[in-house]
Amino acid sequence: MILSDIAKALSQLGDPRFRRVLILGIGLTFGLLFAVYAVVLWLLNWLMPDSVTLPLVGTVTWVDDILSGASLVLMLGLSVFLMVPVASMFTSLFLDDVADAVEDLHYPDLVPAPHVSFADGLRDSASFLGVLIAANIAAFAAYLLFLPLAPFIFIALNGFLLGREYFQLVAMRRLGRKAAAEARRRNFLQIWIAGALMAVPLTVPVLNLIVPIIGAATFTHLFHRVQSHPDAGGRTHRDPRS
Repeated sequence: MILSDIAKALSQLGDPRFRRVLILGIGLTFGLLFAVYAVVLWLLNWLMPDSVTLPLVGTVTWVDDILSGASLVLMLGLSVFLMVPVASMFTSLFLDDVADAVEDLHYPDLVPAPHVSFADGLRDSASFLGVLIAANIAAFAAYLLFLPLAPFIFIALNGFLLGREYFQLVAMRRLGRKAAAEARRRNFLQIWIAGALMAVPLTVPVLNLIVPIIGAATFTHLFHRVQSHPDAGGRTHRDPRS
């Protein structure tokens, strides 16, 4: 069933609303990374004097040029790791557009879901970005200690984080924050497995940039699928507005 959710999401990649969110997410990501680099470069040029006098060498006027070049190399390196989480953060801001496109095509009988406010979306997206980066930094030691298992640790960790975040964001549109968290706990294993499948292409350049779009669409399908089936207690969880 999870693979069916992913297949449905992939089949809709040509949707103009999907492309719009992808372009916005990548464009804003590059814009933010460029702005951060510009600030770092400005600080380096402001802190470093035009020339430095070194013993046995004399006056050196190219120290700031070296630091500027080093900062560019550093930012290019960091962008490889930051591109996906930052793109995920921005894509989360426009998740409503992806979910709406999925629901319009596959669930046309549903009443349109109320959109999350920009302030709430920004808060949730920034929180997700912070948790994603912090968790992967914390897991770096585990990667080194258990090197042969590093790919599996990466997939398990990021699968848990991606699944938790995207299901919560999708479910909140229909159930509210508290009920969405309850639904997430009830379907923990399915959500983790789906998130792990989303985490696999994170290691593939270019392909990893569409993961946020596919993730949002996949978890929209997953949410409606689990909501349409009764849980162990015999209750059926449907959109209260439909």
